[in-house]
Amino acid sequence: MFVDSKYSKVLTVLLIVVIIGIVGLLGYLGYSLYTKYFLDEDTAKFMDSAFNANNITSIDTNTPSGDLNALLDVNAITTTTANNGDTTKKFKGFDVVGAIEIPKTNVNLPILKQMGPKAMNTAVVMQYGPGPNKVGNTVIAGHNYRNGQFFSNNYKLENGDTIYITDNNGQKLRYTIYNKYETTPEDADYMERDTGGKPEISLTTCTDDSKARIIIWAKLAE
Repeated sequence: MFVDSKYSKVLTVLLIVVIIGIVGLLGYLGYSLYTKYFLDEDTAKFMDSAFNANNITSIDTNTPSGDLNALLDVNAITTTTANNGDTTKKFKGFDVVGAIEIPKTNVNLPILKQMGPKAMNTAVVMQYGPGPNKVGNTVIAGHNYRNGQFFSNNYKLENGDTIYITDNNGQKLRYTIYNKYETTPEDADYMERDTGGKPEISLTTCTDDSKARIIIWAKLAE
């Protein structure tokens, strides 16, 4: 009887632990889906209003023609214009320097000026360089959440794939990927390189195991 009672208590404790684990897992998955939905919705509204297709000058006639007017929320945007004509936009309190679109991985995001955990949980960020569509190498960093958000699918990109960068002045340029590799988190050699007097971009994100970085180089399409 004593043995049966002790065995029963052990089973009860194990059952409680399993139930708690399942509830915790369901809660985590639910929260992840909830935040992803609202983050994607907020980003879509901002992109549609801040980077309206009618106000973009593109040098590429093959630029995707997606309906950027579908969701307008002008109240979410703060826009100012400096004396030199440069336009400043804000998204969720962060300065925006431009936007990035990667058709192959369905990325369409603002590029934030500030670095830091909160900024990188909000969108992708400009880590280094002169800025979108300016001469030199501009580095754009984004999280790999392994759920399709931000740069989670950068591993799918290949040489020859297309990236579009729009600056705050409304110029949209097409870039072509020409180099992709993995390196250590400490390696920053790719940030400073000779671009031959032309704009280039580099994308950086973690591998799925977070032990390395996926680096992608892209140059203006010919």
